[in-house]
Amino acid sequence: MQTFTEIGTLIVRTPGICGGRPRIAGQRVTVQNIAIDFKAGIRPEEIVFERPYLTLAQVYAALAYYFANQEAIDAEIAEYYLEFERLEAR
Repeated sequence: MQTFTEIGTLIVRTPGICGGRPRIAGQRVTVQNIAIDFKAGIRPEEIVFERPYLTLAQVYAALAYYFANQEAIDAEIAEYYLEFERLEAR
């Protein structure tokens, strides 16, 4: 018999892990990480190839979460790059 995965179990937020950002359950890969790769033109299948510990379902769940919350996550990504630039300037 086939088992089903509840889509809502694939993305979690845990205070103290990855800064509390949404991430793939059981991993330290955030939705932000997947969104950055996707926005860079990396296809979901390529993301799984580069990160074989992820499943295609997990990557698509992260992308669905990203698109449902795109404005907020894009703002987090912009802040991430600003912080990187500030640290690099030091």
